[in-house]
Amino acid sequence: MSLRAHDTGQPVRRANPTEAVSAAFAPVNADALGSGVLTQDTLPICGDFDMRIARDGTWFYHGSPIGRKPLVKLFASVLRREHDGSYWLVTPVERGRIAVDDAPFVAVELTPSGSGRDQILVFRTNLDETIAAGPDFPIRVVEDAATGEPTPYVLARVGRDGRPGLDALISRPVFYQLVELALEDPDGSGRLGVWSGGMFFPLGRA
Repeated sequence: MSLRAHDTGQPVRRANPTEAVSAAFAPVNADALGSGVLTQDTLPICGDFDMRIARDGTWFYHGSPIGRKPLVKLFASVLRREHDGSYWLVTPVERGRIAVDDAPFVAVELTPSGSGRDQILVFRTNLDETIAAGPDFPIRVVEDAATGEPTPYVLARVGRDGRPGLDALISRPVFYQLVELALEDPDGSGRLGVWSGGMFFPLGRA
């Protein structure tokens, strides 16, 4: 069965769409992809799955929020990003595009340990994944060209097969916590930033 199961003529209650989605997605096993003839690039393309991830990390199906975290985690386990910036759910039998307002994950908690160059910053996402910032999982800040407002991210998953990785938007309270930990850039540029995993990540200027 596939995510297109709701198009087979069987009645689907729009008031509780997660039941239909859960049933359609039950056969998914992320490890099965690539184990047979089908690969991510040769899977049948099903167009849009009518799913969206809002900026606050909420997943929607047909405009209704998916309230079951285990189901959202299942979808997230097969989420991929293409070079053009589009996001896809890739199951062992098909793949389809979904909409993402900003980043697919949100960093909602920060646990620092150590200090200075020995500091380790561990983020927890809205889906309870943990990320230790460092060379493989960098922190970056994008400034709005018009307002200068910073939008911070941490890489949550490394991309596969040369594809881009998946980011977590750092929530405002967590960003304030980062700012409290900020030190001057050792290169003398006057920028402020944080150390994690032996790397210095600039946050902005004082």
